[in-house]
Amino acid sequence: MAPPAARARYNANKADNQILTKKPPKRLNGKKDAIGDVPVAGTKKEKRYQSLSAANSTEKAQTTPNPIMPSVHTAFKTFVSARLCSAIWAYIADCDETFNYWEPLHYIINGHGLQTWEYSPQFGLRSYTYLLLQGVPGWIYQKIFNPSPILIFYMVRCMLGFGCAVMERFMYKSICQEFGIHVGRLWLIFQLFSVGMFVSSTALLPSSFSMYFGCSALAAWWQKRYSLAIFFTAISALLGWPFAALIGVPLVLELLLRQRDWRTFVQWTLISGATIALPMIAIDTSYFGKLTFAPLNIVWYNVFTSHGPNIFGTEPLTYYIINGFLNFNIIWLLALQLPIMLVMDYLIVPAKFKSTLNFPRYISLAPLYLWLLVFFAQPHKEERFLFPVYPLISLCGAITVDVYQRIFFRFKSLVFKIKSGIHYLDHSMFIAIIVMIASTLLGLSRVFALYRNYHAPMDLMLELNQFKTTPQYRADEIYNVCIGKDWHRYPGSFFFPARNFRLRFLKSEFRGMLPAYYEGGINATQVVHPYFNDQNLENEHMYFDYDQCHFLIDFDEGKYTELEPSYSRRTKDWTIMKSLPFLIQEKSHKVLRAFYVPFLTDNHIKYGDFNLLKRKKSRNGS
Repeated sequence: MAPPAARARYNANKADNQILTKKPPKRLNGKKDAIGDVPVAGTKKEKRYQSLSAANSTEKAQTTPNPIMPSVHTAFKTFVSARLCSAIWAYIADCDETFNYWEPLHYIINGHGLQTWEYSPQFGLRSYTYLLLQGVPGWIYQKIFNPSPILIFYMVRCMLGFGCAVMERFMYKSICQEFGIHVGRLWLIFQLFSVGMFVSSTALLPSSFSMYFGCSALAAWWQKRYSLAIFFTAISALLGWPFAALIGVPLVLELLLRQRDWRTFVQWTLISGATIALPMIAIDTSYFGKLTFAPLNIVWYNVFTSHGPNIFGTEPLTYYIINGFLNFNIIWLLALQLPIMLVMDYLIVPAKFKSTLNFPRYISLAPLYLWLLVFFAQPHKEERFLFPVYPLISLCGAITVDVYQRIFFRFKSLVFKIKSGIHYLDHSMFIAIIVMIASTLLGLSRVFALYRNYHAPMDLMLELNQFKTTPQYRADEIYNVCIGKDWHRYPGSFFFPARNFRLRFLKSEFRGMLPAYYEGGINATQVVHPYFNDQNLENEHMYFDYDQCHFLIDFDEGKYTELEPSYSRRTKDWTIMKSLPFLIQEKSHKVLRAFYVPFLTDNHIKYGDFNLLKRKKSRNGS
């Protein structure tokens, strides 16, 4: 027998959607029902909905199993818990996050921080408006309580994690309505244990910000709330990352070509520009000292300059394939095969009714595959470039599992002549359970490996807080914390115990552009420095005198050069204040370093010493 039609299943499950909210539906009062999007006041849509529900009430009793479904409120609590875990335990994986966002944010809150060339007024690629969204709460917290900088860091991270959980709550509700309760349940599990979400949900990056609002725009779109979808897309692209507008392309095309609603599009585009773009231009212009529209500048640099981002490195196509598996394991593989599986589903499963409420899947899921098509083709690849579509990867993986279940039931019903009235989930739930268990175990294994292998720099910096409590500490002295080849692992100035600590760069084998401190004064963001360039060219101005270092951070992995010696062996100059293990990738097994396997990983990986060194006695005798 053929499985029941998807629309029939949806309407049958509608009555059970009280499980999502645990609130009784409101009736005959002109307001929304418990789901929040189906009117109940006698409109044509309401009458059509009620007739469909009534017509399928008998089928519901026969064909729909009792769903085990977390309510929206329960799902939100689990999302908040998972994202707060990320805020506390996730390490900073991208030096761009540190130097382009945490350091300028430190400048906004505490009055000093490192500046990159992107923030130079002659380039203006980054927006201070985006930083202020995170910086104002941190600034207020600092002014009222004067906490340790590290507390501001984690306060901002927790705020980002909570914002991500709000987005996921909205998306979860929309997925259950548009794609069905079973897909929503799978998506919830995949999101909670996704390594990609663990890394991206609390990252201070425009691509993470675009993920929050871009996916919220899709959730609004699936509910046909076009004005909200357009506004969220504008926030994602203007305040976040301009390339995230790509997510909204299918939305706009569907609105203009299928709905032919030009008025809504034009109206809300103008509203978005007036409420987002104009204030953004005003704020950034005041910071840079000249008319600046940062989203336009970054698009121009990356697309229309002769060198573009490729000077920072290029990667083969396999980079995203491997990276996607590390962050989503088997869910990534399932998401990639969804287009093929949907064709097979259409050909094999005889139910020809729509499997979604409002849109065909080739429209509603188009943003993910359009994104992959564009970014897979770019030579310059980075993990954060896929952040905006991470929740869509989980969604497409969940839909693929559902398709496998329906195809399995179809074949089984043909072979064993299953009687009518049996729901496909009754015979195929083991497939979903196997996938959920496998993806969860792989996700937890990966998260544990990341923390174990790469968290040392953040833990090491906290040791400086112990120095502040010793008799040697003097509040009126500037302490220079030096770093050489490991500059890209520095977690940020928020990890310094006080404002009188400064990061200094020692010359190493690296030959690219390094950041420099903002100048003093109220107009520091408007100063044009001669040592900044957009060609990633080295400048000697950024290097510091080794003899003036009070502390030194160095990873000893057993490889040394003249510019990258083993500082910890210079025992006349340095004492080891703290040493923590850090993974040596070249000497470790590729699989067992990526996923922690008890009793196996420790025998196949190699750690070096990540050292915090304290000078025994400064060269000037003090």
